[in-house]
Amino acid sequence: MKKTYREKALRCAILLVGLTIAHFGVALYLLADLGADPFNVLVQGILRAVRPVFGAKVTHGNVHMAVSLLIILVLWIVDKTYIRIGTVLCMLCGGPIIDFFQMILGPLFAAKHPLWTDIAVEAGACVILAFGMTIVIKSEAGTGPNDLVALVISEKLRRKFSVVRMLTDVTFVAVGFAAGGSVGIGTLICAFLVGPVAGFFLPHSERYVKRALEKLSYD
Repeated sequence: MKKTYREKALRCAILLVGLTIAHFGVALYLLADLGADPFNVLVQGILRAVRPVFGAKVTHGNVHMAVSLLIILVLWIVDKTYIRIGTVLCMLCGGPIIDFFQMILGPLFAAKHPLWTDIAVEAGACVILAFGMTIVIKSEAGTGPNDLVALVISEKLRRKFSVVRMLTDVTFVAVGFAAGGSVGIGTLICAFLVGPVAGFFLPHSERYVKRALEKLSYD
């Protein structure tokens, strides 16, 4: 029994490492300001819609956490078996991690940069995001709330996940853009690169996670 709890704790720790890497990529996306990934277009749009009411004290991370919590509450009603400890960790930690990196890296993006530099940052952010995402997936501690949306709809309606994921991403972008979120070349880069890059990293991340679990289990 103790071994089971220890393994769960280790998997949660690995998830947090992957979440930190992935949201470092998200922060770079937002700072380059050429368009965010679909879910964060939604978050950014909501943020820009509520800031006139609540003021500058509301951050991207605050809204990210609130939207993630809303998704978890809805999924709890639909089918709570999808919600695991990692899902809750993603909800609690994702937003603050984004805010932290934006605060630290913000001064580097204060001055204007050539367009090619921002595009390069977006491409690098895509790779970072995809790699972190595969660590989260292979931790098997739980799936992030935004990623669960497409998974649950796909399984409940018995439709192809790829099609449902595309439709949910389009919905995130449409609602976020309507609310004031930034859609641009960065969004397109994310749409075309994250999947293939994640596919490349998945087998490598699986090995990294397996080795980490084996090493930490014997320490």
